[in-house]
Amino acid sequence: MTNSKIHRNWWKEAVIYQIYPRSFKDTSNNGIGDIKGIIEKLDYIKSLGVTMVWLNPIYESPNDDNGYDISDYRAIMKEFGTMAEFDELLTGLHKRGLKFVMDVVVNHSSDEHKWFQESRKSRDNKYRDYYHWWPAEKGKPNYRWSFFDEKSEAWKYDAQTDAYYLHYFSQKQPDLNWENPKVRQEVYDIMKFWADKGVDGFRLDAFQFVSKDIAFPPLPKGYEENVPSVIKHHGMGPHLHTYLKEMNEEVLNKYDVFAVSEGVGSSLEDAHDIVDEDRNELQMAYHFESTDLVSSIEKCTLADIKECFTKWDTSFDKKGWLSIYLSNHDQARMVNRFGNAKPAFKEVSAKMLNTFILSMKGTPYTYYGDELGMTNNGFTKIEEYQDIAAVNGYKSIEAKGGDLNLYLKTMNLLSRDNGRTPMQWDASENSGFSVKRPWLPVNKNYKTVNVANQEKDINSVLNHFKKMVLIRKENLVLVYGKYTLIQKEHLTIYAYTRVLDEEKMLVLLNFSEEKSSISIPYLSKNPKVLINNYNRLTITKNSIELAPYQAVIIKL
Repeated sequence: MTNSKIHRNWWKEAVIYQIYPRSFKDTSNNGIGDIKGIIEKLDYIKSLGVTMVWLNPIYESPNDDNGYDISDYRAIMKEFGTMAEFDELLTGLHKRGLKFVMDVVVNHSSDEHKWFQESRKSRDNKYRDYYHWWPAEKGKPNYRWSFFDEKSEAWKYDAQTDAYYLHYFSQKQPDLNWENPKVRQEVYDIMKFWADKGVDGFRLDAFQFVSKDIAFPPLPKGYEENVPSVIKHHGMGPHLHTYLKEMNEEVLNKYDVFAVSEGVGSSLEDAHDIVDEDRNELQMAYHFESTDLVSSIEKCTLADIKECFTKWDTSFDKKGWLSIYLSNHDQARMVNRFGNAKPAFKEVSAKMLNTFILSMKGTPYTYYGDELGMTNNGFTKIEEYQDIAAVNGYKSIEAKGGDLNLYLKTMNLLSRDNGRTPMQWDASENSGFSVKRPWLPVNKNYKTVNVANQEKDINSVLNHFKKMVLIRKENLVLVYGKYTLIQKEHLTIYAYTRVLDEEKMLVLLNFSEEKSSISIPYLSKNPKVLINNYNRLTITKNSIELAPYQAVIIKL
C-alpha cells in the first residue's frame, strides 16, 4: 500500500489497446474488417485486461491513405458500417468498463471533402481560405517536402483557379488552414459532436504540423533528407500553442476526456510545452523517437534503446506524462524490429517486449496482435503492398534510378503493411478474420499464432500479456513509481527499478539471443518473482543469469 501523494488520473493508469479496424474482424464478408467485427470481439478485448480502445479512423473516406483522408467527419465509412453500429460499439465498450479514443485527423482532409470541393471552385469561394493556396502569378511557391507524394512535392498545381495547394501528405490530403478561425471552429464542433456521443479521448493525428508560417519562406537546402529535420521545419508552427489552448478551452475542459497528439515536435522542450499540466493544452506526449530507433535494416543497439527511454523518462519524471509504445499502424511488427522473429525466439522476445512496455512509467499502448506476438508478413514484391507510402516510395526510388532491391529489403522489415495484416483468430481459412479473401494477406504462421491456440496454452504470449496487464493494474508503483536505470553500460540486459514510497520493483530484460548475466548484490536467494517468461531463473551469489530474451520482474 502506497502513501505517496501522487496525482492519480484514469488516463495515466490506462492500458490502451489500438485497433486497426480494416484488419480486426470482417462480418460483412468483403475481406475488410468492420465495426460489427469489433463488437463481436468486445469480450475478447475485455479479457485482455486493457482499459481503453483507440480506433484508427472510421469516418467517411475515399481511402487514399486508409481512412486518414476524411471526406465527412460526422459520418461512418460505409465499408465499416453505420452510425447506429458505432453507437452500439460505444455502448458495448462502456458497458464493459472500457473507454474509447477517437482518432481525429485535422491537419488535412480528403480532397473529396465538401470544403475542398468548394475551395477549389474559385478564388472568392467562401471555403477558399479553408486550405492553403498559392496563386500561380506569384511564381512557384518555395519547396516543401511531402511524406507521400511520389515526387516528394507538397505543392500541387490546380488549373481550375491557376493556383497551388499545399499537401504535406498525399495529393488527395490537402492541408487545412488553421490560421482561419472558421476552420478551427469547425474542428472544435466536430470534436464536440463525438464527445457528446460519449467518446472518452482524442488522438490528434499529425497535429504538430497544423500551424504554418503562411508566408512559406525558403527552408534550408536538404532539410528534407531525414524525417526529424522535416519535423523540425514543418512542425511546431508559430501559433500551435495558441490553437491548443483554444482547443482545451473550447472542448477538452468541457468534457471528462483526454487528448494525445501524434508527435510532439523535435525536442523535450517542445513536448513539455504541449503536455505539461500548467500549459492547459494536451495531457499526454506521444513522441516518435523510440519507434524511429529502427529506421533501416541496420537495427539499433540496446544502448540506443536505453538512452532513448531513459532520456524521456528523466525529463518527464516530475512534470508531464508520456505514452509508452513500440508499435502502431505506422510501424512494422515490434517482434521484428525490437525482438527476434526466429522460430526459437519470437515467443519469448514478444513476452519480453510486452513486459517492457507494461513495466515502464507512462501510459502503455498495445497494438492489436502484439498480445499474440504477431510478426511481419514477409512481403517481397512491390505488387504485394497496399500502403501509399510504400508504393509511392518505390516510384520515387525508381524515378531517381535508385537501388530498388535495397528498398524492397528495407520495406520487408519496415513497411507499415507488415503491421496491418489481419488479426489471427484461429486456424481456419483466413485465420477466422473473413470468409473472403482479406484486403491484405494473412500471415502464413496463422495456424500456430492465433487467439484460439494461445487462449488454451497457459504459457502463451497471450496469457503472459494478460498476466502482465493485471500486475501493472495491481501495482501502482509500475504506473507512477520512479524509474532508475541500472548498469547503463550492460550490452545485453536492460535493468531498472521502479520505486514508489516503500514499494520497489526490479525489472530485468535480456535483449539478446544468448544467455547473459548481471550482478545484483542486494538480491536475496529466493526473491519474490512477479512474472517470468521462462519457468526457471538462475541465481548465483550476487548474480542472475538470464536465458535468451528472458524477462523477469522481482518485488524487492
